Amino acid sequence: MENRKIMSLQIGMPKEEELSGVKIKTAMDKKAIDYITVTKSGIDRDGVGNRKFHGGPDRALCFYPFEHYDLWNRTFNKQLSIPAFGENLTIAGMTERQTFIGDIYSIGGTVIQITQGRIPCSTISHFNKEPEFLKLVMDTNLTGYFARVIQEGVIGQQDDIVLLDRLQDKVTVLYATDVILHKRDGEEGAMSLLSIESLSEEWGALLSKRMYR
Repeated sequence: MENRKIMSLQIGMPKEEELSGVKIKTAMDKKAIDYITVTKSGIDRDGVGNRKFHGGPDRALCFYPFEHYDLWNRTFNKQLSIPAFGENLTIAGMTERQTFIGDIYSIGGTVIQITQGRIPCSTISHFNKEPEFLKLVMDTNLTGYFARVIQEGVIGQQDDIVLLDRLQDKVTVLYATDVILHKRDGEEGAMSLLSIESLSEEWGALLSKRMYR
């Protein structure tokens, strides 16, 4: 069994910033905190700068695997500061390959469900001052992922992450993201995602439009 662990929790509200010479409204610059209060609409004292890619009930929490930081540190020959992806939870033992769409976890006083991978935007490149960052993240599908909140509550830095239910064991977050970003397996790939009831509404609509346009 994976040794799932919270490495860091962070929150932050959106603000206007100049990143790499570009003015952007973003909440990427989140700060570490000992605990977060989670509701079905999101996290108390936390926000998003771009609601096209973030936020809403299906994207209430943003996760990024701690394991990937070593890859990006080596790629760019520098130490990236957490959260380089603006994630709320930096977690170990839950990479996109280990995590499935629909997985239900208890974390502290909450119960959450994985809904979709993340579709990153250019803010990642600007925030980390690496022009190729967005392309590399999308090429590798190492994007992190989102979850909806089933039970509201508080998550603390030391809380355990416990898998309560795995509703299906075919479609990982990694595979789902590959289908969305790179149209992996064509119609078959799209149908495999659409068959999952817990898939986010946004990704379901995107795939339906792709299939039936």
